[in-house]
Amino acid sequence: MNFRITLFLLTILFFTNCTSQIQQTSNAIKIVGEMKNVMWKGQLYGNIDLDTIANKTNLYGMGPIENLAGEILIIDGKSYKSTVVSDTTMSVEETYSMKAPFFAYANITNWTEQRLPDSIQIIQQLEQNLDNVTVSYPRPFLFKLTGTVERATIHIVNLPKGSIVSSPDEAHVGQKNYELDNEPAEIIGFFSTNHKAIFTHHNTFLHMHLITSDRKKMGHLDEVRFKKGTMKLYLPTE
Repeated sequence: MNFRITLFLLTILFFTNCTSQIQQTSNAIKIVGEMKNVMWKGQLYGNIDLDTIANKTNLYGMGPIENLAGEILIIDGKSYKSTVVSDTTMSVEETYSMKAPFFAYANITNWTEQRLPDSIQIIQQLEQNLDNVTVSYPRPFLFKLTGTVERATIHIVNLPKGSIVSSPDEAHVGQKNYELDNEPAEIIGFFSTNHKAIFTHHNTFLHMHLITSDRKKMGHLDEVRFKKGTMKLYLPTE
């Protein structure tokens, strides 16, 4: 085969393999990698370098740091990583210099704001409400919450270096949980009924990261009780 033709075919194959890692979904959400490959196959390496995201204007996204060494949250173009310092303290740094094994992100310019009903105080109620009010909405989608959390539990993955992972239990070795009380915060969430084990755990339609308003605490949101009368929900404008 002609050398130039061979080179051309190899180039096409290379870019096809690269782009297959990224799933383009509705609402312009891009999903890179899959949670199940990290949890069950031990694919801890970075599938996306955040510095390579060209358009960072109005950018929102979330995921873990490669090798499960921390958490990532991008909110309105600013990128934060949180890492474990001790059982009670963490480090939150603003940076794009990191990679993620799986990640979801989107550029969202306009949001539709609504008050979150006081009857919705915990994650399960939020999930049901979102499912009900977005029946005709393109899915998956990112959403935003602002307000005060009466109580919340967030975690940061903190896998020991050199660990081999072949199950969710092994993937969460070293994880640290942090408790929050009466903290003004922002939450960026991912909602989908079709991405279990891809970007949400098998028992939920949600994946959410929380950051406090002072930007000193950030992590994956596990449990929450919202303070009545303070919460606002933002959905991407269709």
